[in-house]
Amino acid sequence: MTSDIKIPAFEATPLDSIPKIAASARSSYASQKTKDVEWRLVQLRKLWWGLTDYTEKLQAALKQDLNKPGHDALLSEINYTISDLNNTIKKLKAWAKDDTNLDYPLTFTALKPRLRKEPLGTALIIGPYNFPLMLNICPLIGAISAGCTAVIKPSESAPATAMVMKEMIEKYLDPTAFSVVNGMIPETAALLNEKWAKIFYTGGLTVAKIVARKAAETLTPVTLELGGRNPAFVSRSSDLALAARRLMWGKTLNAGQVCMSHNYVLVERDVVDDFIKCINATYKEFFPQGCQASPDYARVVNERQWDRMKKMLDTTKGRIVMGGELDRADRFISPTAVLVDSVDDPMMAEESFGPIWAILPYDDLDEAIKTMNTVDPTPLSLMTFGSKAENEQIINQVTSGGASINDSFMHGCVSTLPFGGVGESGTGSYHGKAGFDCFTHQRTMVTTPGWMDKLLRVRYLPHSPGDFKQFQWMNAAKPDFDRDGRKTSGSGLGYWLWMVLGLGGPSVKGALARWLLVLVGAWGAMTQYHKFSS
Repeated sequence: MTSDIKIPAFEATPLDSIPKIAASARSSYASQKTKDVEWRLVQLRKLWWGLTDYTEKLQAALKQDLNKPGHDALLSEINYTISDLNNTIKKLKAWAKDDTNLDYPLTFTALKPRLRKEPLGTALIIGPYNFPLMLNICPLIGAISAGCTAVIKPSESAPATAMVMKEMIEKYLDPTAFSVVNGMIPETAALLNEKWAKIFYTGGLTVAKIVARKAAETLTPVTLELGGRNPAFVSRSSDLALAARRLMWGKTLNAGQVCMSHNYVLVERDVVDDFIKCINATYKEFFPQGCQASPDYARVVNERQWDRMKKMLDTTKGRIVMGGELDRADRFISPTAVLVDSVDDPMMAEESFGPIWAILPYDDLDEAIKTMNTVDPTPLSLMTFGSKAENEQIINQVTSGGASINDSFMHGCVSTLPFGGVGESGTGSYHGKAGFDCFTHQRTMVTTPGWMDKLLRVRYLPHSPGDFKQFQWMNAAKPDFDRDGRKTSGSGLGYWLWMVLGLGGPSVKGALARWLLVLVGAWGAMTQYHKFSS
């Protein structure tokens, strides 16, 4: 039983040890051992065993921090993370290989262009409280797979999970390469004073700006995973009962403390009453014995967040049409829907990041799209329940980090697909190969054969007009568009010779052009050979 598992009391990392921890991670990277793909795979496999062996302890920690049900802890945190890890272990060797399937002009073929995947170096990962395991460990999977070392700073608002993660990582991973620093603002500030090759931050906009400003001082690249006032759209064309059920799931998982969950739902005015009936029916279905008594419902992480959401409910001019039960001592807020009539309502003006959300009626699709683009032009998530034409128009005209059609943030549930925001909802992405790429530098490399100097004559002094003319002939591309930018179709013998020779565009590589390059290269090689033999 998870209730019998003892969780270590939260303990901040001594401030004077933080520079040493960062230096150890940098030194470990400098040893070159992390560039060995087999070394990375060993660390990832050990992490797999750590997550497996610590499953019950992690469930107990998540229960203590967020009253997260064991079912949800497995489904949305532990198993999700292991799924990302399994995929990475399986595909890492392929990801880490030099990429030679590149697009470049035919004239550069002999250089054998390639992209080498190089780790960025030592990374700092700063995680949030809402999914304190998954949102710390999944970035770590990306860092390990890329060949980086890393220091993790979990949120102090989920102290039990932070301590269990520290224990697990120190037990299973290379302690010189990977560490956990616990603490609050002073410890985070001390970490930001260190030099990193990459900073990965998940959290809110205010702290993100502090992290980005600090990183800019040393030109450190940053990935920011934030949130937003995510919109959902429901039209008369949708299955209202299904939309209600799926949107309710999005606000009951982790008590709505999900960066992708909807902040408001735009509902076509004619079906607002029916939609409200559907969400109340779903509420009763989900909580037959009452929400607060349910063993399947989490709690708000702390009193500060509870007070913030209570203020939104106290100041709204709207009407509560579902839920509304509150208990500060239990950090409990039931899933609560508020019918509002203005985008300026407090329920619309702030990201709830909890189980409360607004319903705003709309009259036509263009109006709904205008509202979405006004409230938050770059949310992390977009959900739309409408006809095929309505969904397509919304997807085309509303920007978001990700989008789900006919569901609530299902796009973020596929652990192998890129996940990330845009604009104020973040920058960069991770999970699966995107996690590997997040901590990787793609290094362009070529190898120039000695025999190519004849072909490269154009770059040497003294400059020759004749050589430059030949260079232009070899690399020119005749446009297939006119001066007004309109596509044109070629005709005539000259045009077809141009295309056959492979000079009509970068994607056309004619057989004669290939033979020409081979013959010139062979002639150059023979010239070099005779020169050195004589």
